Amino acid sequence: MSMQPPLIELPPDLKAQYTNMARIAHTPAELVFDFAQILPGSRAGQVQARLIMSPVGAKLFYAALGENLARYEATYGPIQLPGDTSLATDLFRTIQPPEPPKA
Repeated sequence: MSMQPPLIELPPDLKAQYTNMARIAHTPAELVFDFAQILPGSRAGQVQARLIMSPVGAKLFYAALGENLARYEATYGPIQLPGDTSLATDLFRTIQPPEPPKA
């Protein structure tokens, strides 16, 4: 007998929140995820949502996120992280071409 996933209803007035930063804290009994939005040049972000999960729920979420990221990359290609550069780029990025001689 296979279990069917639960049906999840979205309230009609639910608003999506964009976040570009997350902070994670934990106690022995739970993990707390604060999702924030921070603008470039700003030092402070505003928390848009706080989620609290049990360690088991967080581990299941971690597995589901990894599986979905793998599917995304299989469809759209690898996700490049900032600072994800090659050794050659890291070694030669600061080298500038020589100035032409002045006549």
